[in-house]
Amino acid sequence: MIGVFILTLLSLVGANVVPFNSTTHRRDDYHWVDTWTNMPQLVEDSNMPPSPFVSVLGQSPIYSSQAAGSTTFRDTTIRQTLHMSVGAQKIRVVFSNTFGGADLPITAANVALPTGGKAGVAGIQASPIVPITFKGATSATVPKGQTLTSDDIGFPVQPQQMITVTLYTQQGQATASIDGHPGSRTTTWLQQGNHVLATTVSGSSLQHWYLLSAVQAYVPADYGSFVILGDSITDGRGSDNDMNNRWPDLLLARLQTNGLTNIAVVNQAAGGNRVLADGLGPSLISRYKRDALTQAGVRWAMIFEGVNDIGTGATGSGTQNQIANQLISAFTQIAKDAKALGLPIFAATITPFGSSQYGDASREAARQTVNDWILTSGIFDAVVDFDKFIRDPSNSAQLASQYNSGDYLHPNVAGYQYIANQFPLNIFKVSPPVTTSSPSAPEPSTTPLPTSTSSDPVPPVTTPSQPDMPKVPHWGQCGGTGFTGPTVCEEPYTCKYNNAWFSNCL
Repeated sequence: MIGVFILTLLSLVGANVVPFNSTTHRRDDYHWVDTWTNMPQLVEDSNMPPSPFVSVLGQSPIYSSQAAGSTTFRDTTIRQTLHMSVGAQKIRVVFSNTFGGADLPITAANVALPTGGKAGVAGIQASPIVPITFKGATSATVPKGQTLTSDDIGFPVQPQQMITVTLYTQQGQATASIDGHPGSRTTTWLQQGNHVLATTVSGSSLQHWYLLSAVQAYVPADYGSFVILGDSITDGRGSDNDMNNRWPDLLLARLQTNGLTNIAVVNQAAGGNRVLADGLGPSLISRYKRDALTQAGVRWAMIFEGVNDIGTGATGSGTQNQIANQLISAFTQIAKDAKALGLPIFAATITPFGSSQYGDASREAARQTVNDWILTSGIFDAVVDFDKFIRDPSNSAQLASQYNSGDYLHPNVAGYQYIANQFPLNIFKVSPPVTTSSPSAPEPSTTPLPTSTSSDPVPPVTTPSQPDMPKVPHWGQCGGTGFTGPTVCEEPYTCKYNNAWFSNCL
């Protein structure tokens, strides 16, 4: 039985519910939509590539991003397989150096089909192998702190198809601070030398993506993406390597078999990610605009996070009550900013963690507080009760045994499949809300948000404060790209830059 599913927008404007599919497309009525993404982050020392792919002056391996004189991927071919969401006749690839400590030189790159159409394989089919170019050139440099989008690539892809992107960098990146994604659940291959045209490589392998952040598809205007902001449960901890059986993958498969072939499912999650503070990757409150609201072709966004904030917070009702209230404030801010851009925003309840390392009565109370608010606040355009889907009917604080991966925190593949099976597909018939304002700061009455230490090379964009605007309280947002709220902090606080999307009063 499907759990609680609330469509607040449907109840308010039922006549405004329209099908998303369309059968006719004008030639000029196309746009770019993400068909694959991963959430870029600074690669932790423990997830750096093995020797000889990181070195100091080409000698011994080094695993500290603080080490001077490091070079990563010198004279290295990197072969990675990626799972497409929607099909298209042409694509383009986005290379990421957002967190890199130096410019990233790309000597050559191409796109091909993996042997057998499988994920994680070292081989590619001999044809087609299509070069990736940048303003017509086969090589390029991705500046420090930025991304680089390739030229359009005439490479037809099918829904749910695997493709292989191979890149070679002769110089390597003159730093040990590089972009990557440790929760790929997909095998990547590394080999020294230029092997971009080789039908197979045979060097080192590991489950990690590097230096890529998106593949975009050129599709009709009625196509759009569903962006999921999440943590390790969405990133697929407990799923199988090279099988693409995370719950978003399984939801994509269900969409395809139910005629919703124009919806791309975009996974912007990372294991260990938190909403309120940096940890493994930048905090959600500092990344949601970049990773969701401004993604190519985004049409819906969903929040499924918070367990790591609760689980890593100190036990005790005082601390946990504060965390719960701060999560509510953060989710409120994200929802308001999404709606201001005309994006329907959904949320999923936080799933159980009893008997895991997070298990504690005060933490469980915080989870229930946040979940009750998600289900009843009415701030989201739709809510899906993941908690109800996979909890133990006889112990609501714990995962059902058949869905437990073994750590009592992450579901197994059966749990992910059940989430995908129970996910209400008519959620995608929710019409966009009416845009009434620009993204705004949390209201002064909400619980203040904590600071984030996430760095971003782009300076914040703020608007001049107005005399009639209220001053921003301690921790409140006072600047960021697209921010139009008050920029003057209450005494004695000042507006401090965190990243391009978020500055706050400290």
